[in-house]
Amino acid sequence: MIFTWGPTYRIKTVRNGEADEHTELMLEQHRPIQSVDGEIGDGRDNHRPMLNAPGGNAEILLHSCCAPCAGDVMNEIRRSGITYTILFYNPNIHPRKEYELRKEENKRYADKLNAPFVDLDYDRENWFQRTNGYEMEPERGYRCTLCFDMRFERTALYAKENGFKVFTSTLGTSRWKNMEQINGCGVRAAAQYKNLTYWTHNWRKGGGANRMIDISKNEAFYQQEYCGCAFSLRDTNKHRLATGRNPIRLGVKYYSRDT
Repeated sequence: MIFTWGPTYRIKTVRNGEADEHTELMLEQHRPIQSVDGEIGDGRDNHRPMLNAPGGNAEILLHSCCAPCAGDVMNEIRRSGITYTILFYNPNIHPRKEYELRKEENKRYADKLNAPFVDLDYDRENWFQRTNGYEMEPERGYRCTLCFDMRFERTALYAKENGFKVFTSTLGTSRWKNMEQINGCGVRAAAQYKNLTYWTHNWRKGGGANRMIDISKNEAFYQQEYCGCAFSLRDTNKHRLATGRNPIRLGVKYYSRDT
């Protein structure tokens, strides 16, 4: 199932790099292990506690950045009996060819799991306006905070407009990302609306980082070689050339069981 969305709403950016001191991070709780049918997982499902979303909510909105980061998160949420809808809003991804590749891979796996997939606007010009003046920021610097702010603000708005009380993101799955930075942006975005919570679960822990790779290989996901934005592509290619490697070629590298 796929939905489309019209114009993107612009919300004022919060420029504070930390979560509001009056906002309490909502951490996940675990409930006793329950049996599962084994359809999704890596053979060790029964040895992991099932997850509880904040407030015991049985339905959440999942902001997704790409299939490799999303695969295990989708499986874990489903394994825990939580219903979810995927929201793909990533106007940072550049160029358009790369954006479409990542989106279609994510939708392919969502279709396999019969998960609703919401495709929002590729609001690239707005993203460049938001990050204007921070083109030379390093990875995980302030430009990334602005990027997360924009994506989570839009996710929070969609959640509020469509009756979701909890949202989370696959962004923290990658070891290249700063979890505190991501959680701060998510909590701030949720705090703009009453009765909306950002779920700060660390998807890397409990074997998540390893399962992420296993699922990517099993599904032969497209393997992106840079974070996603034009500046990340620029800096990655600069490093590759400086170390005697060829520039990135879009759309040619996929995960494989042979690697």
